[in-house]
Amino acid sequence: MASNTGNAFDMALFKRLLGYTNPYKRIFYFVGVAAILVSLFGVLRPILLQETVDEALIPADFDSLIYYVSLMTGVLVLEVIFQFCFIYYANWLGQEVVRDLRVKLFKHMLGFKMQYYDKSAVGRLVTRAVSDIETIASIFSQGLFMIISDLLKMLVVIGVMFYKSWELTLLVLTVLPFIIYATRVFQKKMKLAFEEVRTQVADLNTFVQERITGMKIVQLFTREKTEYENFKKINDKHRKAWVKTVWYNSIFFPIAEMSTSITIGLIVWFGGLRVVAGDDMSLGIIVAFIELSQMLFRPLRQIADKFNTLQMGMVAANRVFGILDTKSTIEDNGIISVEQLEGEIEFKEVRFSYVPDEEVVKGISFRVEPGETVAIVGATGAGKSTIINLLSRFYEIDSGVIEIDGHNIKDLELKSLRSQIAVVLQNVFLFADTIMNNINLDNPDISDEDVISAAKQIGIHEFIDSLPGGYYYNVKERGAMLSSGQRQLISFLRAYVSNPSILVLDEATSSVDSYSEQLIQDATDKITEGRTSIVIAHRLATIKKADKIIVMDQGKIVEIGNHQSLLQKIEGYYRKLYEVQFKEEESI
Repeated sequence: MASNTGNAFDMALFKRLLGYTNPYKRIFYFVGVAAILVSLFGVLRPILLQETVDEALIPADFDSLIYYVSLMTGVLVLEVIFQFCFIYYANWLGQEVVRDLRVKLFKHMLGFKMQYYDKSAVGRLVTRAVSDIETIASIFSQGLFMIISDLLKMLVVIGVMFYKSWELTLLVLTVLPFIIYATRVFQKKMKLAFEEVRTQVADLNTFVQERITGMKIVQLFTREKTEYENFKKINDKHRKAWVKTVWYNSIFFPIAEMSTSITIGLIVWFGGLRVVAGDDMSLGIIVAFIELSQMLFRPLRQIADKFNTLQMGMVAANRVFGILDTKSTIEDNGIISVEQLEGEIEFKEVRFSYVPDEEVVKGISFRVEPGETVAIVGATGAGKSTIINLLSRFYEIDSGVIEIDGHNIKDLELKSLRSQIAVVLQNVFLFADTIMNNINLDNPDISDEDVISAAKQIGIHEFIDSLPGGYYYNVKERGAMLSSGQRQLISFLRAYVSNPSILVLDEATSSVDSYSEQLIQDATDKITEGRTSIVIAHRLATIKKADKIIVMDQGKIVEIGNHQSLLQKIEGYYRKLYEVQFKEEESI
């Protein structure tokens, strides 16, 4: 897993990130060459400035002045050209890398077990996939290459300084260790500070995302003031994390600026004494050294600033790689691919726990024949919905075997397995898109005509056609423009049009109006016809029609039979459920 140490710089993490530039090696090397040229052209300017002072201004030679000014102009133009290439392609490279990284991250997240999402905050994952990855781009656009360019410039500057005057160079370098030490301390402090900033950003995103999603609950239970106070506390932590980074910047940059000013004073004092004494020190060298010292210290200050950017990018990369390194996927080692299943299902001593040592399914065994409709009933928490999750391999069982058509579901290709199972949930999720796209889910094998034909077959075409825009009506986020009953009808059609071998209805009629319930009941009769169906429901009509009823209690199967046979058991669990829960509904 990506490391998360307090070190100022994680080289292993950095090398891993650089691996994503391999498809763009030419651009990578071009940006590196541009950085070198920008450094060289930058250093030429003070050299030409020295020559201008010594060879043109002091002798008052107009022709030499024009010559050197022309040279400086040419150097400046070249520096600007390569600076443009450097900035543009460094940013281009950064965007290419984050695009590839974001695609890889999203693909990885698509394969996670449901258990991972049960434990992970949505806002935190959104932060990783969006803002954290965008921060990584700054490593290339403002961090890595900028630092390389500045370091090259500093090396070239020191070389030129020694060539021009070793005495003035040593004078300048006496201040350098102090600045380097201050920069090192600054880097370590900023790394820790930025880690705290990213943590607080993720917490803030999570809080806001959850409260906006659950705004109805917030307002229904008059939690506005409480949530407002909670938000203020989280926002204050976010502010404090940022203020800490501002504090470190406020200390470091004045120290660096003061050191630069002291250096200039030393150059003028020592160089001036040499000039006055008539030594071989020239006024042009003093002017050049003032410029060269600025070019030496300015990059050092900028390196610290760019290191801030680099550190933020590295912290973000560490968090993103943390998700990429997470092993929470369902192993897809199946070698059997099926286009159509008969629909025979068998559970053999299946055990499962969401949390270790806390079983919610305790050694259950049952068999469903092809084309049979089986209802599963029981109190809340009995394990009914868990059975559906296990059948679709959203979770891995602890022990036992689940077979479909005699094949262990682990031997079936995951895509092949899930394509043969359609699930209609109680809480229907619709995307902010058209009804048509929510039904076919952009499956190229399902045409618009197929969807319309299927809607007519199960009796909901008139309902959809009555909406503004019909099948192309945008239902907005989570299907907010539709009632719960209408969303259920859409989910029924989505299941039916996929032509599954096995149909699962998970309490699909538990919270709809009577009109929608009748449409859903008619649709249920149609889509369950001739295919294996598992129904988890509280509605008596659906259960009474089932070929078999499985009664569960606390993760175990306590009874199996049809409606009539189970009612005949005077002390039976199902009969008690019927008398308490269903009898009143039947009388109504």
